[in-house]
Amino acid sequence: MESINNFIANIDMVTMAAWAWRVVAALLILIFGWIVARIISGVIGNRLEKRGVAPIVAHFVKTILFAILAIGVIIAALGQLGVPTTPFVAVLGAAGLAVGLALQGSLSNFASGVMLVVFRPFSKGDFVEAGGVSGSVAEVDFFTTDLVTPDNRKVIVPNGEITSNPITNYSAFGQRRIDLVIGVSYNDDLKVARDVMTNTTLAHPDVLEEPELSVLMLELGESSVDFGVRPWVKTADYWRVRSELLTQIKIDLEAAGCSIPFPQRDMHVISVQSSDDSDADTTFKPNP
Repeated sequence: MESINNFIANIDMVTMAAWAWRVVAALLILIFGWIVARIISGVIGNRLEKRGVAPIVAHFVKTILFAILAIGVIIAALGQLGVPTTPFVAVLGAAGLAVGLALQGSLSNFASGVMLVVFRPFSKGDFVEAGGVSGSVAEVDFFTTDLVTPDNRKVIVPNGEITSNPITNYSAFGQRRIDLVIGVSYNDDLKVARDVMTNTTLAHPDVLEEPELSVLMLELGESSVDFGVRPWVKTADYWRVRSELLTQIKIDLEAAGCSIPFPQRDMHVISVQSSDDSDADTTFKPNP
C-alpha cells in the first residue's frame, strides 16, 4: 500500500493531465470516427441503390466499407493512446494477403459479379452468349450467373469467366436483322428469283418496314447463285419469323419455276489400257 501511495505521489499533475487528454481524445476518435464511418458507408450504399444496383449487393458493399473504416478508426484511437500501431497494420496486411491468395478465384468471381451488377451488360431475362454458354439470364449472384439454355438446362457460369470473355447480348435492342442465304440454280431467271424472295419476305406480317429489307446477290457459288435476304424483325419474333421465311421462300421459288440446288459431283470413268495385257484398268476420278 505504501508503494502505491509513493507511486501516486510521484505522478505529477502534468502527466495525469496528458494521460487524461489522450484517453479523451481516443474516445472522441472512436465516437466521431464511428459516426463518420456510418454516414459514409450509408451514403455510398444509398447511392448504389439509386443507380439500380441490387439491394443485396449495395448492403454488402456498405457493410464491407463500414468494417474497413471502423478498423481504421480503432487503429487511430490506439495510436492516440500511445500504443504502437505498426504491428497491427502489419498483421492486418499479412492476414489480408493470406486470405486474398487463398480466395483468389472466389474474390475474382465476386469482383466480376459486382461489375456485372454495376455496369449491367445484361438484365434478367436477356438471351446472351457469355462464358462460352448461350441462354437466358435467370439470376446474377455474387460469384456466379445462372443461364437457362433453349433446351431448358440450367448452366451455372462463374462470373470471372463472363467478364474475361466477350459478352453477346441478343436482347439488348428491340430489333434484329435476319440473315438468310438462299441459293438458286444457274439456269433460273435471277430477276424472277429475286422478286420472289422480295415479295415473299415483305408479305410476312411480322417483317418490319423500317429498317428497309435488303435482297442482294452475295456470290456465284460452286453449285448455286447465292442471294442474301436480310429483313428486320422484333427481337422476340426472330427465330419464328426466320423459320417461316425459309419455308415460304422455298415454296414460292419452286412455284415460280426456280430450284434450290444442292452440292453434287460428276464422276467420270476413264479406261486405261495396260501395257502387259489387253485388259483395261478402269479407275474412277472425281471431277468437281
